[in-house]
Amino acid sequence: MKRRLRFRMYQFKSIQFLIAVSFTVMTVVVVFFVSAVLYDKFDRTAANNASISNQQVVFQVANYVNSYIRNMATLFNSVDSNIRAAGGEVTNKQMLDQLNTIFGTRDDLVSFALFTVDGKRLLALPAAEMRSNTNLKSQSWFQSAIENPNHLSFSIPHVQNLFKGEYKWVVSMSKGIKLIVDGKQINAVLLVDVNFKRIDDLSRSVQLGQKGYVYIIDESAGNIIYHPQQQLIYAGLKYENVEQALKYTFGSYFDDSTGEDRLITIQTVSNVGWKIVGVSYMDEIITTRRTITGFLAWLLGAVLVFVLLMTWYLSAKISQPIKWLEQSMRLVERGRFDIHIPVRGNDEVGRLSRRFNLMVNRIRELMEENTREQEMKRKSELEVLQSQIHPHFLYNTLNSVVRLAGTGKTVEVITMITSLSKFFRISLSKGQHIISVADELEHIRNYLVIQSMRYKNKFDFTIEAEDKALNCRTIKLILQPIVENAIYHGIEPGVDEGRIAISASIIEGSLRLRVQDDGVGIPPDKLAGLLEPGGAQSDDPGSGIGIRNVHERIRLHFGDAYGLRIESEREEGTTVDIWLPCLTEEERA
Repeated sequence: MKRRLRFRMYQFKSIQFLIAVSFTVMTVVVVFFVSAVLYDKFDRTAANNASISNQQVVFQVANYVNSYIRNMATLFNSVDSNIRAAGGEVTNKQMLDQLNTIFGTRDDLVSFALFTVDGKRLLALPAAEMRSNTNLKSQSWFQSAIENPNHLSFSIPHVQNLFKGEYKWVVSMSKGIKLIVDGKQINAVLLVDVNFKRIDDLSRSVQLGQKGYVYIIDESAGNIIYHPQQQLIYAGLKYENVEQALKYTFGSYFDDSTGEDRLITIQTVSNVGWKIVGVSYMDEIITTRRTITGFLAWLLGAVLVFVLLMTWYLSAKISQPIKWLEQSMRLVERGRFDIHIPVRGNDEVGRLSRRFNLMVNRIRELMEENTREQEMKRKSELEVLQSQIHPHFLYNTLNSVVRLAGTGKTVEVITMITSLSKFFRISLSKGQHIISVADELEHIRNYLVIQSMRYKNKFDFTIEAEDKALNCRTIKLILQPIVENAIYHGIEPGVDEGRIAISASIIEGSLRLRVQDDGVGIPPDKLAGLLEPGGAQSDDPGSGIGIRNVHERIRLHFGDAYGLRIESEREEGTTVDIWLPCLTEEERA
């Protein structure tokens, strides 16, 4: 559990985790900040665009109405000019033809009429019969013409009820004019009725958003000239804040007098004193704002997912060489010095990996150098031990020679000195450490001759060798410690005469030198640790250090596959096999 907890803490503290978290947090902050700025910008732009769009639509409607009114005023002036040109003669055929032509070319003209200030009809197109109860003189367009002569007046839309027949929704243009009738100047009122349907159709076709609309008011009295929901206005089911609209000539403002947030846009038609009022609802602008918010949320989510994936991929890519380096260091801690990190690139991690490889190589070289020094030291120690054999042996042999000479045994003296001479000749071997098996057997033969004479023939010996074995090479003086141990600790303690058999043979491609005696044998407890490291620690007789030195010398030169094998039985004797590679002089070279 603790190990798993430590592993998780290690993950949280890893370079990959820190890089990923840092990039993610930084990206989230930047994306949130940019999204907030974009949202505020889009929100302001949407509201501003809605206001500009409304102003443009209302301005276009006002321009159209203004242009239409100017055309109607021009037409009115043309009719006025034709009547004036006829000199007040309302039956003038030319004038009537011209008026009929004008009337026939405009489908939005409802009627022409000319009245005296007393309400008497002088002229009318079409020539329909007038209704008896029109109450002509009380109508607003008539009074306006009387009150403001020579000034073209526009009425608010109303039902044309002068003539029998159709009753159309018209705007009346009237003007007080002077005529000469029968030589007398009289005051008259000229009337031109224009069908309001064209303005109504134009206004009705305009929409501001899904619910927005435009309506028209008269700036003088605040009367609503047109409204797409006129019936609801008259029924009191809908309210328009006309008083607030009358305060503006043009521009926009927000209004909530109807319980809904609305954007009001106003443009004035100057020549008739009408105001075009555009109404758009803010919840539609909010809908646009919600659309922007949803899009930004989707964009933010997509960016975060993309950034998370890219961050984890890049952090893993960056930290991977560092992880490899860490794993390699752990292996070095466990003693693995054959590690080599692949170097990719020349960045900081690449240079660090290259120096790590150099460090591991240098450590491996130092360890190999140290191993070689230790081996050289051990060889030197073994050579020192080997050199210590000769003084003791020489002293004992010379002592025996003196003793034989004193007893007059000249032949034995000659034999011993001759054997001693050959013994040292082979021991020197011109400084060589590797000699032939034949020389090694000759060396041990001389040694046994000397020892048998010293021990007064307490043992006899045999030496046999295969011809192929004689040509093999061996470390010199490896038989002497084995034979010496057989004499001192195998034959000498026994009561009976002993025997030592030495042989050399090739067994399965390896050289075997065997030393076999029929002495008292080696105790099992001593035999078990005789060749083990630390099994022989002193130079005391019987400690087995000579045998172990031979074993280590062979393994140092030829490897752990070679060395000594010892078998011993108490009161039966001991057999020591020395295993060496079968190398000739040519193969060794």
